[in-house]
Amino acid sequence: MPGAKLDAIDRKILAELQADGRMTNVELARRVGISAPPCLRRVRTLEESGYIRGYHADVDTRALGFEVQVFAMVGLQSQAEVDLTRFENRCRAWPLVRECHMLNGEVDFILKCVAPDLSTFQRFLTEELTAAENVVSVKTSLVIRCAKDDPGVPFDVMEERLSRSA
Repeated sequence: MPGAKLDAIDRKILAELQADGRMTNVELARRVGISAPPCLRRVRTLEESGYIRGYHADVDTRALGFEVQVFAMVGLQSQAEVDLTRFENRCRAWPLVRECHMLNGEVDFILKCVAPDLSTFQRFLTEELTAAENVVSVKTSLVIRCAKDDPGVPFDVMEERLSRSA
């Protein structure tokens, strides 16, 4: 975020909240080694600076009836900024699209999609995604299983890097 520099305590706060966003401020303060009032001030500053964008529950998609997870690689006819933005905005409007990332290389975007069943995803694929303006190719891969799904960033790697440069 612009102009803000994180110290070791800020990074500890972020790492702890990334692992468990529901802990109390008192518990967070204890874990990072400061008292509760300055801990709360730091959390508020991290939120206001945009380092903490929100707090979310990690829900079990399959337990909630979303049995199908698919990655869709999308190629566009035009990569003009207006067309890229238009496609990104369209992705935000599709409920089945949970993530949308612009890439360089052979495909323009990769989408992470969920659906309750294959027929629902197939309907989305044919009626929405491939029919969307400027889309020229879509290749899909069905997720068989997930071996790792860690949110956020590996703070321990950053701490290592910072200690080497000090």
